[in-house]
Amino acid sequence: MDFDAIRQATLAFVEAHKAWTPLIAGVLAFCESVAFLSFLVPATVILLAIGPMIAAADVAFWPVVLCAALGAALGDWLSYEFGRYFKDDAKRMWPMRRYPKAVARADAFCARWGAGAVALGRFFGPIRAVIPLVAGVFGVRRLVFQAANLPSALAWSFILLAPGAGLISWYRG
Repeated sequence: MDFDAIRQATLAFVEAHKAWTPLIAGVLAFCESVAFLSFLVPATVILLAIGPMIAAADVAFWPVVLCAALGAALGDWLSYEFGRYFKDDAKRMWPMRRYPKAVARADAFCARWGAGAVALGRFFGPIRAVIPLVAGVFGVRRLVFQAANLPSALAWSFILLAPGAGLISWYRG
């Protein structure tokens, strides 16, 4: 099954089962935020497409945003704990070893920005899901990590979903 088929199937499911939209957004954000799963699941594209569907299908906006934020925060936390537990060995495991440039960029980004890399990195495409893992490898303290993780997850989910939801509402209004 290719990525486009996954995207279309997910969007069809969301359209048919509106009540599940917050949970689906949370699961997608989780998959997008786990260092290993993010390479396999085209969640950002699907979440961007869910934005307009929220307004078009009269789905409540804030529960979807909050569930997506929770999923993203949990996914980053899992990646962080994985990096903290396995240290440098985590970067040599599949699929990280297949993307040495992304891992090297995440390393450099974390070295430059410290804990702020977690918040900033959430908005930088391919290295986004690797940064929490690298933060764990670097030994960023848990409280500092979560202080960057939680607010940035909320901002990320809002920024991802609001434009599509707002445009449809504006167009209808």
